[in-house]
Amino acid sequence: MSSTSASASVPVPVPVPVLAEVVRSGFVESRHRGSLVILAADGSVERALGDVTTPVFPRSSNKPMQAAGVLRAGLDLSGERLAIAAASHSGELFHRDLVRRLLAEHGLDAGQLQCPPDLPLDPVEQETYLASGAVRDRIAMNCSGKHAAMLAASALRGWSLSSYLDPDHPLQKLIHRVVEEMSGERVAAVGTDGCGAPLMAITLTGLARAYRSFVLADPGSPERRVADAMRAHPEYVAGSRRPDTALMRAVPGVLSKMGAEGVQAVALADGRALAFKVEDGAGRVLGAVLGRALGAMGVPAEALGRSVVLGGGREVGEIRAVF
Repeated sequence: MSSTSASASVPVPVPVPVLAEVVRSGFVESRHRGSLVILAADGSVERALGDVTTPVFPRSSNKPMQAAGVLRAGLDLSGERLAIAAASHSGELFHRDLVRRLLAEHGLDAGQLQCPPDLPLDPVEQETYLASGAVRDRIAMNCSGKHAAMLAASALRGWSLSSYLDPDHPLQKLIHRVVEEMSGERVAAVGTDGCGAPLMAITLTGLARAYRSFVLADPGSPERRVADAMRAHPEYVAGSRRPDTALMRAVPGVLSKMGAEGVQAVALADGRALAFKVEDGAGRVLGAVLGRALGAMGVPAEALGRSVVLGGGREVGEIRAVF
């Protein structure tokens, strides 16, 4: 084999650009690299930064697809109940109350949830929760709505409740198919998410394509029902003080869902979509990167606000996107 052909077979690493900087007192103290893709209304790649074709774990950005899976299994959810099935909720009282009702309506109880006990995700709610004397609880965990829906779907179909998180469980196999159909690609790997549920790896391009598929799906289809419920009830998808909620309230037709480890996916009503991942998993830059990406798509993102840096309790800088 010639040296030319040998070198041609070696994949060339894709440079990962800086997406955001942390500026303190006029000095850049941190930089966060990542990859981002923007799809045009026809589904073609309009802009790509970094590596958007290598699979990543979308983390909770997969939740709309998991919610569509429970609908395909036959579970009849709508409104706030369907929104919280696709949620990374803040653990506010209205979230916890709805999860309890969802379980009770299907003859289930919190003891059957297999997500780990946790504190509310929202810092303000967490302080109130702890001050009341409450302790870590499965209902308070941000994925409890998804787990309640998975249990309810399994109970409806007569599937095992004790193994509903097993990748070979009928419900998880169904969700696996939804992920592949909506993303237009094969799942590259299956891992375990922070809540214990199976986690399917796809590319950022596939993730953006999936969100595009949800907003453009036929009315009444499982995917469109999930998108419509999330957009109608964003406070149940996230919480009272969360960027996903603010964005879906401010911009008509937007579907938005963050994921842990610096992942975000968004689709607009016309089929344009974006997805990105911050390489080091820093969630603190999501707002700045998302705001810049939406701005590039002509979408105002004032609702996201500025990401400020504090010093001594006052603003001394900001987190800013640099692409």
